Formats: sequence, structure tokens, C-alpha cells
Amino acid sequence: MRWALAGPLDGAADDGPGRRVVVMTMGALHEGHLELVRTARTEAGANGQVVVTIFVNPLQFGQGEDLDRYPRDLEGDVAKLAGVGADVVFAPTPDVVYPDGDPVVRVSAGYVGEVLEGEHRPGHLDGVLTVVLKLMHLVRPDVALFGEKDAQQLLAVRRMVRDLEVPVEVVGVPTVRESDGLALSSRNAYLTGDERERALTLSRALRAGSDAAEQGATGVINAAREVLDGADGVVVDYLALVDPATVQAVPDDFSGRALLLVAARVGTTRLIDNQAVEVLPQR
Repeated sequence: MRWALAGPLDGAADDGPGRRVVVMTMGALHEGHLELVRTARTEAGANGQVVVTIFVNPLQFGQGEDLDRYPRDLEGDVAKLAGVGADVVFAPTPDVVYPDGDPVVRVSAGYVGEVLEGEHRPGHLDGVLTVVLKLMHLVRPDVALFGEKDAQQLLAVRRMVRDLEVPVEVVGVPTVRESDGLALSSRNAYLTGDERERALTLSRALRAGSDAAEQGATGVINAAREVLDGADGVVVDYLALVDPATVQAVPDDFSGRALLLVAARVGTTRLIDNQAVEVLPQR
């Protein structure tokens, strides 16, 4: 089966053609996803169209990861989307996205997919980029919105679009958090009450690192590491201060805007988070 939305939208003569904006999700929608859709509605304009895709992409799950138990609630997701400005929900099955089975030709994330998330989840970003490019071809958007919580993914998508001349504008939307600082994630549903409390360690570590910006890059990492090391039941995969344009670790004498990234396991749940930090120069 082949599926694709039609081409450019025809708008009213006075207002010009509308823009098609896509939000790509794996379902189990939370307030962070809904904020993406609200932003998409604004980006699309009065004559535009907002498309939300819901697809749990098997290519981005490694062996032993949570593909089978990843939360799914299509009926609930569609009900939520009805109230926030979505025009089309595209929820294909794997045989629609990959009609010939696992694709032989895939997109490589290059060095971006080999560090941090790539080191701990080999092939993950290759799987993400492959499905993102496929969905861009099927949906034919003018704009694609992605949450900034998945910072490395956002960088990889932007690089793919630039390197492969994909005619789509990629827009990042700030992370949505609970009132206590926990970044919203579909995987938060896995957390018990005690685990959720321990999960707050990630955002606390990021704040501590940001507050230490005047101590330079080393001070930022040390402050965040101290919070993580003092927490029980939090197993850190990585903590890194990186250049937001390359996801490469910044040198000790770095000054300027950087991203502080953390990934950790709380119980059986793996969580990621990040925060922009303006690192001050050291004299």
C-alpha cells in the first residue's frame, strides 16, 4: 500500500497558500506533544494544515529495548489531538511505512549517531532518520516540528535535511516540564512513585550545572555530576557539555552557549534531558 498527502495547499487569494506542518510522534501523547501541535497550528496559519503522525518505529529500538511494551493509546491520542488544532492524524502500520519489510537502504546519522545516544543505543539515530525522511516523503510538509528534549535527535534531523537538501524547515520547540521540573516523556508512565521522585535528579543536576556557568565548562560538569553522584537509584549513562551545533564535547576553556546533556536509568526506565548553558569565560 502506498500513501501520501497531496501537494501544496491552495489558500485564499488574499492570504496566499497555506503551509503544511507535521509533528511526528510515537503516540502515548502527553502535554509536551500537545504543545508541539499548538505551535504547529500557529506555524501553519489560517490556510495551513497540521498533520500529526503516530508510528512506533521499530528501526529505532535496539535489541532488548521496550518496543513491545512501549505505551500505545491511539483512541486516546486522537481524542487529545481533536482539541489542539490537528487536521490530520496519520497512524500507519509498519507495512505501510515499510511495505517490503525492513528497508535495505537506510539513512546514516554519521558521527552524530556514534556518540552519546549513539554509543549507548547503536543504530538508534539511523533508525530515527530513516523513518523521519520516509514520513517527510509521505506527508510532504513545509515545516516539521520536534521537541528540544531530544536534542541530539533534533541536531541529527537538521543535519540530514541540510546535507540531503530536503525541502523542509525544521523547528525546535522548548521542552515542556512538570511543575517540579521533570521533563515530560511517554516513558514517565513506567515510573513508580518512588522512581518518579528519583527521576527529578536529572533536572536538578542540569539546574546545578547551569548555576555553575561562571565556573567554566569544568565547573558546570562537576556541579551536575555532584548531584547525580549523590542520588540513589539513578544509573548514569552519560553526562556531557557539548557544542549544540556538533554535539561534540566542548573543551575546558570553552565559553559561550553549550548544551548540558544527561541520560540515566531510574529502575528499568531510561530517561534523557538537557539544558542550554551560557558558559562564562575564565580569567
